[in-house]
Amino acid sequence: MDVAAKLATLLSQLNTVIVGKEPQVRDCVACLLAGGHLLIEDVPGVGKTTLAHALSHTFGLQFSRVQFTADLMPGDLSGVAIYDRGQQAFVFHPGPIFAQVLLADEINRASPKTQSALLEAMEEKQVTIEGETRPLPTPFFVIATQNPQDQLGTFALPESQLDRFLMRISLGYPDRAAERELLSGADRREMLATLPALLTASELTALQQRVQQVHAAEPLLNYVQDLIAATRSGRWFLQGLSPRAGIAVLRAAKAQALLANRNYVAPDDVQSILPQTIAHRLTPVGDAGRGAVEQVRAMIADVPLP
Repeated sequence: MDVAAKLATLLSQLNTVIVGKEPQVRDCVACLLAGGHLLIEDVPGVGKTTLAHALSHTFGLQFSRVQFTADLMPGDLSGVAIYDRGQQAFVFHPGPIFAQVLLADEINRASPKTQSALLEAMEEKQVTIEGETRPLPTPFFVIATQNPQDQLGTFALPESQLDRFLMRISLGYPDRAAERELLSGADRREMLATLPALLTASELTALQQRVQQVHAAEPLLNYVQDLIAATRSGRWFLQGLSPRAGIAVLRAAKAQALLANRNYVAPDDVQSILPQTIAHRLTPVGDAGRGAVEQVRAMIADVPLP
């Protein structure tokens, strides 16, 4: 498998559906190549769900979609055991979580009880139902979409759940040229129906192994540690990054390096994925007037390069 050509074709196909958002599409692909879960946060109607569909089609993965609502129960996700008179036993009926890609649409419209049902699945790749642990398919990704928290009927995701997402991205409104293409082009839902799968499960596994093999030199690791230490200094954020978050940063940077057709991580890789990888895990200090993403960028400018 020619990795560079395969990844270029994959990105090109996604960019025909989600126009004018090449950096965000690249981040999404890096997230899945790194084996992480993805959170897409933005106002309704900018293409969050379309992007999630396009990713699952292009990666050739079994797909399941759940519309999260206030009355959604944990059993609606994981499944239930129902008594079968013929077998005189309880028979388990798996829920939509038993898929390779679970699209949790508008995840913050569900209650905290239902949101927490995803925690074990996202971290352990398994669910425990009525005392029995059941493994989830491999690979297993959660792609969640979320509306801004100031919208009506939303429940903020707790820190423990946000920490399970490798990246959080925002699409934003398209520029004028991209919006004209959307207005005059084919319907995006029709395009999704015709998207071919460009990867098999084995090819995706091979690519994920290639990500793990990308080299991170000692100076680069020092730089990552300097950035992590900066988040813990108290100058920028109320609480710093955990070791798990630091590992996530390195995984995402390795995936970004592979997308750039390199077998080593450069500081640019770390800088390009850092806001998307850590901003949702951090709370800015004081009243600097910056959001978490802007604060991360200010911190990057302050930490010396290796």
